[in-house]
Amino acid sequence: MSVAFTREESAETAAEVGLPDRPVSPHPNLVTASGLRALGAAMTEARAAYDAAQQIEDVNERRRAAAPAYWDLRYFAERLRSAQLVAPPALGDTVAFGNRVTFSRDDGRRQVFRIVGEDEADPRNGSISYVSPVARALIGKAVGDVVVLGDGEIEVLAIAE
Repeated sequence: MSVAFTREESAETAAEVGLPDRPVSPHPNLVTASGLRALGAAMTEARAAYDAAQQIEDVNERRRAAAPAYWDLRYFAERLRSAQLVAPPALGDTVAFGNRVTFSRDDGRRQVFRIVGEDEADPRNGSISYVSPVARALIGKAVGDVVVLGDGEIEVLAIAE
C-alpha cells in the first residue's frame, strides 16, 4: 500500500523509525576509567528510555519514542564493545593520554585541558579528545616545548595526572 493512502502520522513515524546508525569514529576507542563509567551510564539511560517507550500503548507513539532510544542503544553498545581502557598515566616528563596539560598560546591565553577519549571530551569543561589537533600537537611534548599549531604557537607549561 502506498504511503499516500496512510495517515500522515504513520508516514512520519515510519520515517523516524528508520534512523541510520550514529556515526562511529574510525579512531581507536581509547577511554579513561571515568569515560568507561560514563559510557556505561549512557547505555543504562538509553536502555531505560527504550524500556519506557515499550510501555506506550499507541503503536505510533511507541515507535516514535523507541527509535531514538534504540539508536542510542546501538551506538553505546558498540562504543562499550570497542572501548580500550587506558591506565592512568604515571606522571612523566611528556604529555600522554589522560594527562591534564597547562599551556599558553602566543596571544597570552593560558589553558588547561585533560586529554581523554572522544566520547568523554568536553572542551567547555576542560577535556579534549586525543584526536583533536591540540591534543595531537601536545602528546609526547615536555614542559617548555613550543609547538606550532595552525597560525600560532603553544608552549607546554605543566603536566599533571
